[in-house]
Amino acid sequence: MNRISLCLITSIASICISQFGYTAADSPVAVEAMQGIPPTRESQVTMKNHGTHPYMKWAFRNMGAPLNVVMIPREGQIVELQGPLRPALGLQKYSYGTGAPISFDQVFERNHGDGVAIVQGAHLLHEKYFHGFNEHAQHIWYSMSKSLASTAFGLLVAEDKVDLEASPAEYIPELKGSGFERVSIQQVLDHATSLDFKETYTDFDSDFAKYYAPALNMAYLPGARDIQPDNVEVYGVHDFLSKFIKPDLSREPGDNFDYNSSNADVLGWLIARISGLPFQDYIQQHIWAKLGTEHDATIVVDRAYMPVVTGGMNSTLRDALRFGMMVRDRGYYNGQQIIPATWIDESLNVSEKLRSNMTNNAKYGEEPWHAYHNMWWILDPQAGEYCAVGIHGQVIYINRKANTVMAWFSSQPGASAAKNKHFRAKLKVARALAESIAQQTLD
Repeated sequence: MNRISLCLITSIASICISQFGYTAADSPVAVEAMQGIPPTRESQVTMKNHGTHPYMKWAFRNMGAPLNVVMIPREGQIVELQGPLRPALGLQKYSYGTGAPISFDQVFERNHGDGVAIVQGAHLLHEKYFHGFNEHAQHIWYSMSKSLASTAFGLLVAEDKVDLEASPAEYIPELKGSGFERVSIQQVLDHATSLDFKETYTDFDSDFAKYYAPALNMAYLPGARDIQPDNVEVYGVHDFLSKFIKPDLSREPGDNFDYNSSNADVLGWLIARISGLPFQDYIQQHIWAKLGTEHDATIVVDRAYMPVVTGGMNSTLRDALRFGMMVRDRGYYNGQQIIPATWIDESLNVSEKLRSNMTNNAKYGEEPWHAYHNMWWILDPQAGEYCAVGIHGQVIYINRKANTVMAWFSSQPGASAAKNKHFRAKLKVARALAESIAQQTLD
């Protein structure tokens, strides 16, 4: 594949790709971020270090500082969450590692959790914040944003404005000749596009690090922010999608699960192109304004100031929880059907092909995922147990059987959830807690 020069300094070995969490070690650094007024030099958060521990703890809840964001305003009366009614849930003990059992809250605190909240029905059971985070602070969702985009996309499907079996290039002519021309929109939703472009969080010399992340404007590369659109071919993410990504001709679309964030960027482009609205306005009008949220949201923008659909959403924890409650309740929330129930239910309609694609992906062989469908991670489709997941430990956990939603934000070292001990610990105790309340009801 021909590679497009970005005219940048590419001493990649010395670069921290902040968005994707490169870190030299898993152990905490003995400095707290942003200490003092002005902050000390050693504690200063920068574009370069904002995705590394411990600077991420401050950056992930203040993403408008190192990055650029646009607003997604709230509207209407706040839907109050009654509670917390059962704070003792945070004291329940669980076996963790080889030591003595520790409490639910301690599992989150010791595994770089920033906050966790639990609802059953409409009731807030438990809410806990750690490491200086609080209920009014925003936090980045990272790839939980993908599930938000796919949820919104269901409105266009229900309106018969899009054919899931069509190529995205039928709606976005700029994608003709790219790796997305030969795939279906459904394959985009399932990360089954067989692209000649790999998502990696450890290879500093990869196309992912050199081209995609700087176009997103969420990674540090010397000179990347100074690039101007009139002297470079790949400026923003839409350029990258249409001019850089090619098909992997050794594989057929649909024959594999190959997680690739660029798929969500295509989905966001489809939403904007078909609806005629900027992505952030579409989300605001059709979802955020209808949830009775407590706070405005923001979304990170790329170098061209276009929303980073794949991982840029920021909100408070309770507002993320409200979104999860709407999804749990089949698109109905705040007295209205926000998203068609048929589209929400489709995420749990897991085919044998989707199951085998997950099973055959060696990266996830030790993880509990049953499948990946419509940009949701499926645990148990029969129980309606599934998740939105973002790097560094962001999760919206839904369990219809238990009538429960949990949301948690984290600043855990290491980006990927696969084989990550901090991610596994939190998901394990969340599932155990949901199982323990599955037969209980407050309604």
